Amino acid sequence: MKTPPPILSKDELRDAAGILRRYFREELEQELGQLPAEMLVEYIGEHIGKQFYNRGLRDAESVVRAKVEDVSDTLYGMER
Repeated sequence: MKTPPPILSKDELRDAAGILRRYFREELEQELGQLPAEMLVEYIGEHIGKQFYNRGLRDAESVVRAKVEDVSDTLYGMER
């Protein structure tokens, strides 16, 4: 069975892990190593990320629907 490709690039994973490490240090007064931070990012992405993704899709759908309504209204206004 093939391993699925990573969701984040190496740079994105490194950056996200850095954000988590900073949060742990500043807010929780805990040190978190790079590898555990990367593992936590991957865990969050795998188990929680879909909720954020789906919310983003719903938000994007709302924007597109509003734009379609604007275009429809404009076209209706142009009818003779």
